[in-house]
This record gives sequence, structure tokens and C-alpha cells, in this order.
Amino acid sequence: MSTGPISRRVALGAVAGAGAAALGGRLLMRQPPGDLPHPASEGGRKSTPRPGGRIRVASTSTSTGDTLDPAKGAVNTDYVRHFMLYSGLTEFDRDLSARPALAESISSDDQKVWTISLRKGVTFHDGKSFTADDVVYSLQRHKDPKVGSKMSDIAKQFASVEALGRNMVRIVLTGPNADLPIILAQSHFLIVPADIQDFSAGNGTGPYRLAEFKPGVRTVVRRSPDFWKPGKPYLDEIELIGIQDEISRVNALLSGDVQLINAVNPRSTRRILASPEHGIVETKSGLYTNLVARQDRLPTGNPDFTAALKHLVDRPLVNRALFRNYGTIGNDQPLPPSHQYFRADLPQTALDLDRAKWHLQRSGLTGIRLPVYASTAAEGSVDMASILQEFGARIGLDLAVNRVPADGYWSTHWMKHPLFFGNSNPRPTADLIFSLFYKSDATWNESGWKDPRFDSLVIEARGEADHERRKQLYGEMQGLVRDHCGSVIPVFISLLDGHDRRLKGLYPVPLGGFMGYTFAEHVWWDA
Repeated sequence: MSTGPISRRVALGAVAGAGAAALGGRLLMRQPPGDLPHPASEGGRKSTPRPGGRIRVASTSTSTGDTLDPAKGAVNTDYVRHFMLYSGLTEFDRDLSARPALAESISSDDQKVWTISLRKGVTFHDGKSFTADDVVYSLQRHKDPKVGSKMSDIAKQFASVEALGRNMVRIVLTGPNADLPIILAQSHFLIVPADIQDFSAGNGTGPYRLAEFKPGVRTVVRRSPDFWKPGKPYLDEIELIGIQDEISRVNALLSGDVQLINAVNPRSTRRILASPEHGIVETKSGLYTNLVARQDRLPTGNPDFTAALKHLVDRPLVNRALFRNYGTIGNDQPLPPSHQYFRADLPQTALDLDRAKWHLQRSGLTGIRLPVYASTAAEGSVDMASILQEFGARIGLDLAVNRVPADGYWSTHWMKHPLFFGNSNPRPTADLIFSLFYKSDATWNESGWKDPRFDSLVIEARGEADHERRKQLYGEMQGLVRDHCGSVIPVFISLLDGHDRRLKGLYPVPLGGFMGYTFAEHVWWDA
């Protein structure tokens, strides 16, 4: 199938990807024939996918809260489990484009009313046929407070979802959103059978069937012979477990107890790469840990104080010392350089003690002792705080580093103090990043920053399908955040997976480790 760039006016908000086209003012994404070509293996050596084999995979955690309900997924282990068992209307490509999956085509004239033609001949694991009723139920249930969906706020955009026959669905949004196909590719919006209340069977249309599920212990899945993608998946069985301690996770990989792990600490990469049987997959992502200065309270709301903080950060040092250069230098704009809407013409903010001292003196805060809260819950924040404290002392800023426990950090300290650290996972769209963390009325507006112009740009960009215009809007938004918001983003942190080199087909997907949590469908065992 073609994987080249598509027209700018497409159903994906002009994300480069496959199967989309523009027909005048109408936006259309079609399902092309075939599947993505298999990537070359490490070192440029190609490996032909082969069926069979069993692997064991260790993620960061399991708990009694593990769930088989996609709507309730909360951690990466849930997301992996759900992508094994269920399929979505759309799916992510390796560059976070969306392409049709259970949908054959998605079209819209105005980015508000969307028509979805469904794939025929698909069955759930129990033999039930997949129809429009399943789509309507799967999407509407996110709006039911009793479900407890993690996407309930996003689902508020669904003004209506209705079946137009057995294989056609119409979605009407409360306002235009060109990102709908990308939103539908997230694990929470995977399709479940209509009217299902009991999820214990994991009954989906995904590549694997549930064999065993013990919350807090393990999940075992086996290859579905009726998966709608011919020839896939390749593995016969996968066991998914959780190992919370990173060193223990690495030890399990090197000993051969598991064949794939995530969340490798950069300090562990040398151990893994020293073994000829093991490798590292680096995923450059939008993950960041940021220093947050509340703009709605003093003293951190002083613009000069915020400017002083931005010039106190040695970004290359943070990348080198904390992340072993497994990161990308940030510039206080929440879109990483790899993002299609990244604004590259903003001058890079750098360590400048003279400039920081000038701003600090203008703020009138020289010599004042100010606590900054850090925790291992926000990756790298404790070391970042120490670096900041050292440079602050050189200009007369007295920062007291309060290292607090990871347990309860997000409920007790995050957003509760004038100066603290946050941490944001990668998001599939620019709209989600800006809407969740930077819009004035956002629940997670951690810096308390409010800008009417920014808020209006969020709404305008959400409904804009033209790529160049959208890039211009998001560019202005990045400039506003960089120059005025109290969020300091030193580095975008790469995600690191460790693997047995006999496990083939792995490639990075910026949404998260484990190929954006979808590895199970694509990898094979070459032994």
C-alpha cells in the first residue's frame, strides 16, 4: 500500500498518512489494500515474518485494578492488553497518522458531521458479527458516568452517534474537530460488542483471544485464527506481567526470563547493549518533565521571575547528565521537534546567568527563599531541581528543594504549590496537549495561566482542516506558551524498550513504548 504524504485537506487534519484524499471541500479517508510493509530489522538486515513462538513481556506494573474494559484503561499494561484483544475504527501509523481499521472509510464535509463505512465480514472472538450497533454502543458508553471512562471529557464532543444501517455510522460532534480519526485510534475507543456489561472474556475483534487474566498477576493471550488482517498476528502466545522495579525488569530481560521490557532507565542501556543477544528501541516522544511556576499566585506569577527561571536551565546538561542524551532539547513549547506542527523559528532559550539575574532583580525576589517541590514521580525532577538550585544560588535566588514521596505526589503536591514539577505523557494530537494542559479552563492547567487569545486559537485550530493554516495557528500558540506561560520544558524524554534480538518487527511509535502499546500484532519470533 502507499505510505506517502496525502492531500492537505484530509480527514486527519492533514497528517501525513495512508488512505486519505480530498474531494473539493469534502474530507475522505479510505482503507487502502494490504498492510504496512514490514520494517527492516536491526543493522539493516531484513527478516521475513514467520508464524509461531511464545514470548513473555514485562511492563512497569500490574495491580488489582487491571481491567479488560478499554474505556477504563489507566496504565500502559492496560493499553497493551486492550490492543491485544480489541480493534478500533482507526489505528495509528508509526508517525501517529491515523488510518482506517474496522472503518473502511471516514468522510466529512465540515469536520463536524462524520460518516463512517464499516468493514464487512469481521467477527468478535465469540463468533458474533461486527456491525454498526457495536460502534454506537462503544462510543456512547463513554458518556455514561457509571462506566467511569477515562475519555469521558473527550466523549462530550459526541453530540450523537447513530447507525445508518448495518455497516454505516454517523457521528455528529458538538463542534468541528479535524482530529476525530486520530482520537478514535486511542485504546480507550476500541470497539466492544453492543450492550456488553461483563468484560471478563475480553471479547473483541483483535489479534489475540484471552486465555487467562489474573489482575495483579498476569495476562495470557493466544493467536486468534479469525483476525480480520490476513496472516496476522504471528506469535502463538504472549504472557504479559508487571515488574515494578526497573533494575529487576532489566535483570529479567538479560537472564532470558522475559523477551521484551519497557521503561528502561538510560543508565541501564549500557548493560543491555553490552549483551550481544539484546537491544534497545529508542522512541523519541513528546514525554516531558517540566518546572511549573503558578501564574495565578505570587511570587511565581511575576513575569520577570518566570523569565529568570527559563534562563536558569542548562538544557544540554539536563539531557546529558540525567538522560544520557536519550532526549531532545526542549524550548518551553509543548510540541517536540518531531511533531508536524512544531514551530522551529522560535529562538532557543539557553542558560544565561546574566539575563536570569537581570530578570530576578526586576522581579524584586532576590534573596527570598522559595521552596520547589520535586519527586521521583516526575521523572528526573529531583536532579533537575538540584541543578536549578545550584545555578539559582549564583544569581541570588535561594531555592529550597523539597523532595517528596512518589506515592501521593499527584494528589498532594502537583498543582498545589507556587513552584513544582509536572510530567506529561505523549499525546496523539496537538489539540489534546493544548486543551488538557494550557487552555484557561483545562482541568490540568497546572500553571494557572490564562490567555483569551490562546483559548480562541485552540477552538479555531481544532476545526481547521487546512494544513498550512493549522500549522500557523499552532505556531502562534507555541509562541504564546513559550513567552508567557509558567511552564519550563528542558528536554523531551525518549522512551526506551529493551528486547531479545530474536524478537523482530519492532519500531518506534511516538505515542508510547511497546510500539505505542501495539507491538503484539506486529512482532514475530525469529529463532
